[in-house]
Amino acid sequence: MQEKIANKLPEITLIFWIMKICATTLGETGGDLLAQTLKVGYGVSSIILISFFLVTLTSQLAVKKHNPILYWLVILSTSTAGTTMSDYMDRTLGLGYAKGSLILVSILLAIFAIWKLSKLPLSVSKITTFKGEFLYWIAILFSNTLGTALGDFLSDTSKLGYIGGAVLIGGLLALIVVAKYYTKISTVLLFWLAFVLTRPFGATFGDLLTKPHAKGGLNFGTIGSSIVLGVILAVLIAVSYHKETKKTRLLRETILGVEA
Repeated sequence: MQEKIANKLPEITLIFWIMKICATTLGETGGDLLAQTLKVGYGVSSIILISFFLVTLTSQLAVKKHNPILYWLVILSTSTAGTTMSDYMDRTLGLGYAKGSLILVSILLAIFAIWKLSKLPLSVSKITTFKGEFLYWIAILFSNTLGTALGDFLSDTSKLGYIGGAVLIGGLLALIVVAKYYTKISTVLLFWLAFVLTRPFGATFGDLLTKPHAKGGLNFGTIGSSIVLGVILAVLIAVSYHKETKKTRLLRETILGVEA
C-alpha cells in the first residue's frame, strides 16, 4: 500500500488553461532562444533543459502541499525541454515531424498504459501518491514534447501556416469544451486531450510571435517574445500564489475556530 499524500496539483479552472497556454508558448520561444538564437544546438539544449526539469521535478515531489510557483516552474521546464527534445528528434536526427509525432504518441500511450495498470487514478484531482504524481509529470513532459512536434507539423508540413495551425487547434479545443458540458465523454480523457492540444497551440502561437514576416510571423524575435511571456506568466503565478495563500489562511482560521 502506497503512502497517501496531499493533492499538490492546482484546480482545473479557466486561469489554469490560460497559464498553461502562456507557459507552453514561453516554452517554445525559450527553447528556440537557447537552441537557435544563442546557437547552443538542440542536443546540448535538451541536456540543459532536461537537467532543469529534473531539478524542478525533484523539488515538486519533495514538497508537502501545492506551491503555485514551483508547480508552474515544472510546467515551464517540461515545455522548454519538450521544445528542444522534439526539435532534436525531428531535425537533428532527421525523423521529421510526422514520424517524430508517431513515436511520441506511442511513448505517451505507453505511459498511460503503465499508469492504468498501476491501478492509480488518472484524474488529476485524485492524485495522492508519490508514484501517481511522478507518472503525471512524465506524462506532461512527453505530452508537451508531442505538442511541439504536432504544432511544427501543422504550421510547416501541413502548409496551414502559424495562424492556420492556431485556428485549427483552437477549434479542436473549443470542441473539447463543448464535449465536456454536453456529452458523457470521460472528463479525464478530455483533460489529457486538452493538455496535449494546448501545447501545439502554444507552439504555433510562439512561432507566430518569433518568426520573420517572410515566414508568416510577427517578427518579435525569441528574446522579446520570451520576456513578454515571462512577465505575463509571472503575474499570473503571483495571483495564483496570493489566492493559494489566502485559501490556506482561511482554512487554518476555520480549523482553529472549530477547535476553540
